[in-house]
Amino acid sequence: MSKVIISCAITGSIHTPSMSPHLPVTPGEIAQSALEAAKAGAAIVHLHARDPLDGKPVHTPGDFAPFLKVIKQSSNVVVNITTGASPYMPVEYRVKPAQVWKPEVASLNMGSMNFGLFPMLKRFTKFEHEWEREMLEASRDLVFRNSFKDIRYALETLNATQARYEFECYDTSHLYNLHYFWQEGLVEAPLFIQTCFGLLGGIGAHPEDVMHMKRTADRLFGDSYKWSVLAAGANQMRVAAMAASMGGHVRVGLEDSLWLGRGQLAESNAAQVRKVRQIIEGLGLEVATPDDARQILSLKGGDRVGF
Repeated sequence: MSKVIISCAITGSIHTPSMSPHLPVTPGEIAQSALEAAKAGAAIVHLHARDPLDGKPVHTPGDFAPFLKVIKQSSNVVVNITTGASPYMPVEYRVKPAQVWKPEVASLNMGSMNFGLFPMLKRFTKFEHEWEREMLEASRDLVFRNSFKDIRYALETLNATQARYEFECYDTSHLYNLHYFWQEGLVEAPLFIQTCFGLLGGIGAHPEDVMHMKRTADRLFGDSYKWSVLAAGANQMRVAAMAASMGGHVRVGLEDSLWLGRGQLAESNAAQVRKVRQIIEGLGLEVATPDDARQILSLKGGDRVGF
């Protein structure tokens, strides 16, 4: 079995500052949290940007500049810039930071979907900023658009940078969409497929759901892909353990879950990395270094990014 790549999604755009005092918001916090996660064992850090004053998701190239350069100067970790950004943003806006900064990896959502964040209003009822409640409420009528036209635009724009992709697949239809673009020659193996579980609007997080996504990907892509998983909330470590035991890679981070255990907020991204690393090593497996990840995923190298 190959070494297990740990990706860490540092802040995302789903959780809001009022939900946890540990969510990185400022450029300094995002950089520090990413570096701590890398030191703990993350080979890849998946990055979003936020307004440092109120924590609202923002997504211009300038929003990424302060922490990209700090991370690059301080660590060998692989940087993954989101093109998912926020489901409220158009694709041209979402792709721009990765187009400008030319990371080794960019995330890419592989299909449109309902994107239901509103169930979090049952757990969280007090918000420091009005935008937080408004964003969650608005997701009752939110379709995260990733049309074939949108995906093609992202691929044609970013292929020119020689970035590779974290293909985020929230249901089996997204795997078939990816297979279409692979057959069209717009993406190349090895495909880094991130199967995503437990978000309302996508596939669930039952073990049978995990197996169904894995079986479908195996049938469509054979040995031309590398499998990774992320799971929302309480499902995070359970699904990670299952995937690691099956030869897969894993993603953790405060973007996907604010928790370390039942009723226990994770105090940092590094805490989640350490926990999943303990699971991986407890299975007798080895955690991949950033250079291992570059080899496994055929990345262009940290010396060829734009920051």
